Order: sequence, then structure tokens, then C-alpha cells
Amino acid sequence: MKVIIERACGMDVHKDSITACIITPERKEIQTFSTKTVFLLKLIDWIKEQGCTHVAMESTGVFWKPIVNLLEAESIEFLVVNATHMKAVPGRKTDVKDAEWIAELLRHGLLTASYIPNRNQRELRELVRYRRSIIEERARQHNRIQKVLEGANIKLSSVVSDILGVSSRD
Repeated sequence: MKVIIERACGMDVHKDSITACIITPERKEIQTFSTKTVFLLKLIDWIKEQGCTHVAMESTGVFWKPIVNLLEAESIEFLVVNATHMKAVPGRKTDVKDAEWIAELLRHGLLTASYIPNRNQRELRELVRYRRSIIEERARQHNRIQKVLEGANIKLSSVVSDILGVSSRD
């Protein structure tokens, strides 16, 4: 197969560790890093030292997010790939084999990236989701107060439209 990307890095990302494989025309190198920030910075430095231009990783939960944030800051091309879209590695499955397989698929241009919005849009989405969860929690508390009042035979909701409004609190 034709090599499209000369220097590619494949990553197998987990909660506590990242196994990375960089394949260049000269050699293949594999390292394992912790997911703590100081080690993620070492991972990024290692990728830049190797002259790696593209990085691919599986989209495992939310574990890919800190890595993508750092790669984005360094202007390194990255692909977050759905694990089901990659063929399984034949034989015994290990982190090293997964990282190598991802790097090989990336080198030959056989990976399709998942849609990752830009940083501003990701941050806005997080804020909107958090706001929605706070609003939902407020509604649950409101309903709980109304239920307690009804259980105590205080029919406040029959008299006022908003049991937490000014007139109902008076």
C-alpha cells in the first residue's frame, strides 16, 4: 500500500495510560505515558521531537479530550476515530498492537475522523449542557417542595400559580 503520511502517530488511550506508536521511514518507536498533565506534555514534546505531523486515536469515552486540547494548541493534525470503524487487530489484542495498527492505518490514509468541533464550540457546548443540568435540578427541587407541601396538606398550588413566587412566600 502507498504511504500517504510519512510520520504518523497512533495512540491507544485509556483512563490511566496512553500507548503511543510513532512510525517514520527510518523506524518505529513505542512509548507508554501516564494521563497526568505533566506526562501529556512529555507526550506532546516526544511527538514534536520525532517530527510527527499527524496523530490518530480511538474515541474512548472522554479520555481523548485533554490530548486533543494539547495537540490543537501545538497545531498538530489529529484524528479522533470511532473504534468500531477500525478493523480489529488479528491475534492477541494488546495496547502496543492497537497503537501500531492505528499508526499504520493513519500512514496509509485509511482512517475517517469523527467530527470534533473547534475549541470555542466545545466550550460553549459544555456551558450549555451544564446550564441545562442546573435548570433541570432547579425544576426537580421545585417539584419536591410542592410535593412536601401537598403531603403536609398545604394546598398552596391551588391558590398561587408559582409556589416559589413572591406572593406565595408571603
